[in-house]
Amino acid sequence: MRPPFPFVRDVAGLRARSFDLLVIGGGIYGAWAAMDAAQRGLSVALIEQNDWGSGTSQSSSKLIHGGLRYLEHYKFGLVQHSLRERRVLSRIAPHLVRPLDFMLPVFKASRAGPFMLSCGLTLYDLMAGLSPPVRRHRYYRPKRVRQDFPFLDGAGLVGAFRYGDCQEDDARMALVVAAAAHGFGAVCANGVRAVSIAAGDHPQVAVEADGASFTIKARAVLNAAGPWAMRLMGEAAPEVELIKGTHMVMPAIPGVRAAFLLTAEDGRVFFVIPWYGRTLVGTTEKTIARVEDATPTEDEIDYLLRALATAMPGLGWARSDVISAFAGTRTLQKADAESLSAVSREFAVIEPQPNVWVSVGGKYTTARCDAAGIVDSMAARLDNHQPSRTDVTPLPGAPTLPFQVWLGSARAQLLVAGVDAEAAFTCALRHGTGVDALLVLIESDRALAQRVHPDAPFIRAEVALAQSHEMARSEQDVLRRRMPLHLIVGG
Repeated sequence: MRPPFPFVRDVAGLRARSFDLLVIGGGIYGAWAAMDAAQRGLSVALIEQNDWGSGTSQSSSKLIHGGLRYLEHYKFGLVQHSLRERRVLSRIAPHLVRPLDFMLPVFKASRAGPFMLSCGLTLYDLMAGLSPPVRRHRYYRPKRVRQDFPFLDGAGLVGAFRYGDCQEDDARMALVVAAAAHGFGAVCANGVRAVSIAAGDHPQVAVEADGASFTIKARAVLNAAGPWAMRLMGEAAPEVELIKGTHMVMPAIPGVRAAFLLTAEDGRVFFVIPWYGRTLVGTTEKTIARVEDATPTEDEIDYLLRALATAMPGLGWARSDVISAFAGTRTLQKADAESLSAVSREFAVIEPQPNVWVSVGGKYTTARCDAAGIVDSMAARLDNHQPSRTDVTPLPGAPTLPFQVWLGSARAQLLVAGVDAEAAFTCALRHGTGVDALLVLIESDRALAQRVHPDAPFIRAEVALAQSHEMARSEQDVLRRRMPLHLIVGG
């Protein structure tokens, strides 16, 4: 195994030979599949038309969670599967996946009262198994809720539950998993667009990169390009729905570290989540016809603002308080229910053409396990019977020391180097043991310890590292995905 970083863009390597497996799409599903296959000893190529995690994978709610709301639809298997993966990801990537408390207020008009919610949360805790990475649920009486969260709507409040899930940096997770694939020998390159697929015993994929056209040959192809996947498949494309989800970024709620699971007037659930010194609010759901339609609209922002005004009137937020907004597209199997929230996020892999597979659906939380299932099927076809080991393989940056012990040491080193306290904490959580590379850069130029922007906890050394070690090729690569600066400060 070679070091995952520097993460080297290798277009020449794509031309040089044929591969066992070509993965199209550098989002979280493609990255996990490439890592898994490369770790099993298959020769793997991973290509991405834009940047790692630049599609759906950068536009999630930034959560690794069991999906409490899926219990309402009796999807117990999906919830248990997700909770298992929450535990796995917390173990193999403690620097990227961290516990987050959620508050679930209960009102007289709520669909489920305290007893039903207590039963559901007890089941949620039991499904999480022994030694979960988060705290188990607890009930709070109305007086305590009003005292701690005075901005909540107090009319009809009968209490609140606290429960635990996890938070992550979605675009960074996709980058790190792709870099892990590189570490296990995969040939990786962003800025490589797949144009067409010729299926058969040895599929060939026509691609474009750096103004040139060439063909990549492989024994098998996985099309994990998310919303863009169907364009490559032509008439062989499976029937799917494109579902747009919009989030907006708001100021921080002073003194509040917990997230909230709330219900809008139309019955849809939405999140209010502390995120990098701001508050992330979302999401909406709307069926769209084209990926290009995945941009936030004023109607969607107004919808979220109205939902906030109803649930949290004490905040007094208006349109002028919106710092930024973003939208992403999920590719789901066709709906069989009126509510889009009831559309199954369970994963499917389809082989519409010989030796060409397409991934459809899924969740960020379960992407690792879903990808392992894909590779199981494809590797067997390629006469490779090695088992998946990604569930026990620490991701790049995961420390070997107990995490809190390591975190204290890393923060102390960054503080000594001149990084401010908030940025030091954020750097450690985002980079893990990769802070060593940041410290080397700062040692060569102390100015790199300063913030990129005074209102965001990211430092200049991260910009330099993104360009030299993380395959960042544009301003958006650096300031939207290597660090979400554009979302945090707006503009």
